[in-house]
Amino acid sequence: MAARGHVQDPNDRRLRPIYDYLDNGNNKMAIQQADKLLKKHKDLHCAKVLKAIGLQRTGKQDEAFTLAQEVATLEPTDDNSLQALTILYREMHRPELVTKLYEAAVKKVPLSEEYHSHLFMAYARVGEYKKMQQAGMALYKIVPKNPYYFWSVMSLVMQAISAQDEKLAQTMFLPLAERMVEKMVKEEKIEAEAEVQLYFMILERLGKCVEALEVIRGPLGEKLTSELQSRENKCMMLYKRLQRWPECNALAHKLLLKNPDDWQFYPAYFDSLFHLVDQSWSPPEEGEHCSEGSVHHTVVEVVRFVEERIKGEDNKESRSLRGPYLARLELMHRLRERGCPEESLLGEPLELMVQFFNKFGDKPCCITDLKIYLHLLSPEQHVQFINHLSEAVPLGNQEEEGFAFPEDTKALQRHLCVCQLSRALGLHHSLDVDGKLHLITELKAHYHHGLKFGKNALKTELQFSDMYCLMAAHVYIDLWTETGDEDMMWQCLGLLQEGLSHSPSNAQFKLLLLLLYCRLGAFEPVVDLYSSLDAKHVQHDTIGFLLTRYAESLGQFAAASQSCNFSLRFFHSNQKDTSEYIIQAYKYGAFEKIPEFIALRNRLNQSLHFAQVRTERMLLDLFLEADIVLSLEESVKAMSLSAEEDDIPWDSMRDNRDLTVFTCWDPKDRQLTDEHRRQSLEEESMWLRIRSLTLRLLASLAALAHMPSQQNSEISNENGVGDKTSILSSLLSQLNQALQTAAQMAEKHIQYPFLGPPSTRLVLALSSGSCQCQAAALQLSVHLHELETAGLDGSSELQTQICNGFKSIVVQLQEILNKCKGDLLEMKEGKLKTQPSLLENLVFFVETVCIVLWMASYCAKILRPLKTSLQKKKKKKKDANTALPVVMCGFQELTGNLQDLLTQAMEHIKGQETAMTSLKLSTLTLEGYTQEEVSFTKAATDKVQCSYLRSLQEVGDLLKKRTETIKNLKI
Repeated sequence: MAARGHVQDPNDRRLRPIYDYLDNGNNKMAIQQADKLLKKHKDLHCAKVLKAIGLQRTGKQDEAFTLAQEVATLEPTDDNSLQALTILYREMHRPELVTKLYEAAVKKVPLSEEYHSHLFMAYARVGEYKKMQQAGMALYKIVPKNPYYFWSVMSLVMQAISAQDEKLAQTMFLPLAERMVEKMVKEEKIEAEAEVQLYFMILERLGKCVEALEVIRGPLGEKLTSELQSRENKCMMLYKRLQRWPECNALAHKLLLKNPDDWQFYPAYFDSLFHLVDQSWSPPEEGEHCSEGSVHHTVVEVVRFVEERIKGEDNKESRSLRGPYLARLELMHRLRERGCPEESLLGEPLELMVQFFNKFGDKPCCITDLKIYLHLLSPEQHVQFINHLSEAVPLGNQEEEGFAFPEDTKALQRHLCVCQLSRALGLHHSLDVDGKLHLITELKAHYHHGLKFGKNALKTELQFSDMYCLMAAHVYIDLWTETGDEDMMWQCLGLLQEGLSHSPSNAQFKLLLLLLYCRLGAFEPVVDLYSSLDAKHVQHDTIGFLLTRYAESLGQFAAASQSCNFSLRFFHSNQKDTSEYIIQAYKYGAFEKIPEFIALRNRLNQSLHFAQVRTERMLLDLFLEADIVLSLEESVKAMSLSAEEDDIPWDSMRDNRDLTVFTCWDPKDRQLTDEHRRQSLEEESMWLRIRSLTLRLLASLAALAHMPSQQNSEISNENGVGDKTSILSSLLSQLNQALQTAAQMAEKHIQYPFLGPPSTRLVLALSSGSCQCQAAALQLSVHLHELETAGLDGSSELQTQICNGFKSIVVQLQEILNKCKGDLLEMKEGKLKTQPSLLENLVFFVETVCIVLWMASYCAKILRPLKTSLQKKKKKKKDANTALPVVMCGFQELTGNLQDLLTQAMEHIKGQETAMTSLKLSTLTLEGYTQEEVSFTKAATDKVQCSYLRSLQEVGDLLKKRTETIKNLKI
């Protein structure tokens, strides 16, 4: 543990065994050892804290906290205790307590540099910027070192960044920070690059670009050495902000002369040119054009400059640089956009691209370079362009399959690039079915042939020909989506499984398999696929949606729970981790990184995916664990869930999903658009709103059920029941409004590209009727509360209304169940057919049943005391023939009908399981397949079958539990 490095006192030897036990994870022994030590040395505070750490790690949080506070109230100043308490509070996620520790320590030992710096870092963990500023200055007064002074300056900058009032930042915090740095500049005390960077950051935020430019170009700028061309980049940025286009152009020109392959300066060079052209700028008649040198202010000069760079590359014996050739295409694109006649000076785009391909076609980046300039070609030139490129690909003699193959990896890369460009130009999409099948055969032949080049490749390396396999899979998907022939999809799965066997580290194969299995409703194989992707850090946010979107909706509740936990662990650790990054940035003077770390933390806290996973995880826990309304109440309490509070940042929500994670060569008209992104975010947000309101309504129902039974409305209001029902009614009103908006969205029938965002559960939830049924069940709980308040006498209208509600809910549930019926997996004429929507509908049915049963359980809780008092009245009157009130008859009818519905559902699931188990997948017709392809395709079909069976089993198990719940609903 960290504390051991600081142990200076004689107790080191006594404490060492406890440290060792904690380090090795043997927490019970650490507690025992601490107890032994405390018997002999009652005042050894550190032993108490180490015992508390052991207790915390064995799940005894309350005991650990009590023990820690005993030591903390004594305000220890020994390094061992302070370090151990810091570790404990960090594990408890209570960093604010560390600040109190060191505040006390600093008061007792006011000249300790170490304690003052620990106090500063403790404030940094909780983001107390004002106190950080004060702590930094206090530290500088004790030990006048530059880093401490600039810690204080940076804390002022952070106050400006986090200030709600921008005016306050611009008039107080930043000017004060500027004056503090200027004082050091005047006294010539600036020592490090970090200090100059901070000065630049302050001036930039104040909008003082001229002063910032003077700093960068002056003697202080000479300290900026850690990054290549750091001064030049900063100057370029400032010239742009100041709109000093002559200087911007001259500097870019100068830097491109030094390094014609540095792409970042070409856009600045072209941007400045067009600004100068628009302003009709002309150089002065005498002297320098500007402070940075000569300016190219006409298109002709810039064309000449780019052509000269290319000539220089053509005459070189060594490998050519791509920069100048790409710059020529970029310039042509910009000239065409502006309608400039000088475009013709650069030549024909087709010839320029062919020339680029001849030089760089054997590089994998050639496709990404050329793809963005394909629009320069007219549609009539597409086939001609591909023919020209094909001529430049050296292929061997034709082999048995009738195809000629490349003889080395460079030729393979060129051929692959031609295939990718063909797809990007839409030539693959324009083929008919037979043409596409022939193309698949050709791509597969090239894939298998190319495997020989990677025979000795490591498992972590990709095969040279992997992209042929991926492209063939994309053509299969085209055929599946266009013709609806599921056979194409099974072949696609088989091909990708084969690809993965040769290239186990290929992330694109895994991602596409993951997507296809999810679209088929088979979640079981997805878990291992996602796990093998080994997603790191922020990827849990950017691609995690691929996993969490489908887990619960496909009935794999255990896997869904695991997936949500996996994502939530990352989001929760983000808060703690970011604090540590900020502290390291202060320590090493990387001040410009601190706002970036805070922006990252905010981006993750405001993530759409984080809000979705948090909401779905809580709903899932309720569906799985809570059977009756009392256990719903316990679960809600354990989650600290409040109906009143909405903790989702709706106004600042961020869509961090990486929707371009799949490699895609589709032409522009088939690609994901900004409109698709906007619509997807809108749909996802609406579905999240519905789920969040449902969750809060369940919390509200649990709170209502917790209230003591009251017949007197005045007493009820005193007990807060009135508030509870008003919250419930308000949330129901919001839910109904959300459902209306959602229905309007669903009517648009938005179709996304296959490799775009997955469709939300929204459309299916509405079409199944589950959302409407859930809302109706929750609405009934309001009427039930009204009945509890009014009593049975004089409430006949209300009782009739409730009974009609019961009947309506049974009808709606029956309709949802009817939409689950059909064969999930069947074989017709030797071909497999799937209907994954049936599985999603079944999950909606189960969720709705859970909510209806909580409502029924609440109803039973209300009716039991009413029935008891009714029976007492009967005994007094000695009237045994009094009919049961309408609502009680209605409730008994409801429970009977619910029992019948669940029996129906269980029989349907059993029937599906029997039919699926009896399916003989070995009889699947796979014509024209090789033996290897047959084995991979059959392995894929087996995975889908096993996954369906697993889903049915988990859904069936949950329904069995709910069948038991109905038995407890007797009144």
